[in-house]
Amino acid sequence: MQNISSSINEHSLNCNGRMVELSLPKIMGILNLTPDSFSDGGKFNNEKSALKHAEQLIREGAEIIDIGPQSTRPNAEFLSSEAEIERMGNIISLIKKEFPEILISLDTFYAETVKFGYNEGIDIINDISGGQFDERMFDVAAETKLPYILMHVNPSYETMHDKIKFQDITASVNQYFSEKTKELLEKGVNDIILDPGFGFGKTVEDQMKMIEEVKYLGFGKFPLLIGISRKSFIYKPLGKSPLEINEETQKLHLKVLQQGAKILRVHDVATAKKTVDEFLK
Repeated sequence: MQNISSSINEHSLNCNGRMVELSLPKIMGILNLTPDSFSDGGKFNNEKSALKHAEQLIREGAEIIDIGPQSTRPNAEFLSSEAEIERMGNIISLIKKEFPEILISLDTFYAETVKFGYNEGIDIINDISGGQFDERMFDVAAETKLPYILMHVNPSYETMHDKIKFQDITASVNQYFSEKTKELLEKGVNDIILDPGFGFGKTVEDQMKMIEEVKYLGFGKFPLLIGISRKSFIYKPLGKSPLEINEETQKLHLKVLQQGAKILRVHDVATAKKTVDEFLK
């Protein structure tokens, strides 16, 4: 049943002049173009297979496709912006041509990659670094006027997966959000989405605490994106693989939706769609 907290703060995004309402939760389907992604590496890193997978994600209920040219799992290969752009090829424009109504977010921490994506037709910037890995990122976000996903993460690429035991994880994440959103707003970035950064430098206990306290993250000022799909804080304590935790993940998805989460970033769109539909009953 829909929780009242999910409807207190309604949000909308200006995606290239198109107003996108977030009164109902949206599903963001993950399209990894990386050969070394932890759960689907190598499957979709050519244009034909990537387009086919995008079609499947859309058919199953994704309204946003999140294109990732670089894996950010622990010990992944580090790519330059040039390598990201080369890896993407024409996939953004191909998806846009085939599915003009779909929103495309670009998962990158490089300003130059964002510029390329903007010219190809992306609608949203998904920056795991919070502008910390490329000092030009916030300026480019302001120039493009695209919605910007701000994720909580440790301050450098080298330390992003270093486990930190926070005194109060929710307070720490909110402090980070407060400082970064102030900087973004001052630069003229008005459409901001908050991502607490599950899977990045946090203990299992702190991540479970964040799940319980999603309703307090960001103080309701900005829409929340939750990305817990196939994350190790779920599967490792259970002694399972990333592909064996769908049921457990959906229970957590329902819990965050009840606390007002607006976007679920997922690999398994069909099952997430069932969870969203259950929530909306």
